[in-house]
Amino acid sequence: MQQPDSPAVLDTPTGQFFSLTPERVLDAVELGGVHTTGLCYALNSLENRVYEVELDGGERVVAKFYRPQRWSREQILVEHRLLAALADAEIPVCPPRELKASGTLATTPEGILFALFPRVGGRSPDELTLGEYEQLGRLLGRIHNVSSRIVGTARPPLSPETYGRRALQAIFERAKVGEGLAARLRQAAEMLVTHAELRFAGVPSFLLHADCHRGNLLKGSQGFFFLDFDDAAIGPAVQDFWLLLPARPKDCPDELGALVSGYEAFREFPHASVRLIEVLRALRYLRYAGWIAARWDDPAFSRAFPQFGTESYWEGLLNDLLEQASLVQEG
Repeated sequence: MQQPDSPAVLDTPTGQFFSLTPERVLDAVELGGVHTTGLCYALNSLENRVYEVELDGGERVVAKFYRPQRWSREQILVEHRLLAALADAEIPVCPPRELKASGTLATTPEGILFALFPRVGGRSPDELTLGEYEQLGRLLGRIHNVSSRIVGTARPPLSPETYGRRALQAIFERAKVGEGLAARLRQAAEMLVTHAELRFAGVPSFLLHADCHRGNLLKGSQGFFFLDFDDAAIGPAVQDFWLLLPARPKDCPDELGALVSGYEAFREFPHASVRLIEVLRALRYLRYAGWIAARWDDPAFSRAFPQFGTESYWEGLLNDLLEQASLVQEG
């Protein structure tokens, strides 16, 4: 594998992405037809590179530079189309702004796709009351009413294949797992993927946020905002529920009930899909490890995950998968 700082890599869009600087960010935004004051600083993000930029007149925007070779232009524009449709329905999201001669998606001279989003004030909630869970359920019902009408998109499925088998493939292709642990890890993962395929059979799927956790919520003076639809995928409705819960469903029935109650003010909730939650949790464990493995050539990942690839890391993942297997088998 070529090193991320080698000349051959630096000349590619991926290498240019790794070496983005505030100066190059400002140049790209200016080329997009937007004038800045020169104020620019990085925001916390691993998958993409995200910067806050001040425009002439004092307005602040968020410049999001998409990781090369992850999404196609068409796939990113589905995200933008969904955000525009949600904003038209007066649902609190942040749609990208139009850029000069390029719509909502522009390209740097090096070939990196980027977009500008409005900056929204607020904070991610540490805890949620039952009333807030019901409010979020109502918002999710409205979001799904809009997103379910966007059909035939290029966004990928959230499935046992994509979040399970492909993640496992990335782990064993890109990371080092000890021989004894590798066999047990593969056995546990494949057993969970098989269970997931049985549970997913016949469950309706449509376009979702797909990464709907409290870190992607902001609460400000105007209420909640849903952020970061970058992982939007075709999946079961319950995927946008379980990450908001404070615990497993059996341990927080009131919070789950409040979410469902709010949701059903606008849209029928598929109650049988609650049985997918522990399967989805297992798939998320696999996908997370596969995501880190696939991104390990990005210097930001080795700094953010220093324990990744150690024996204790793989033992922890194996224990998590075995716990999920037990819960899934219990049904």
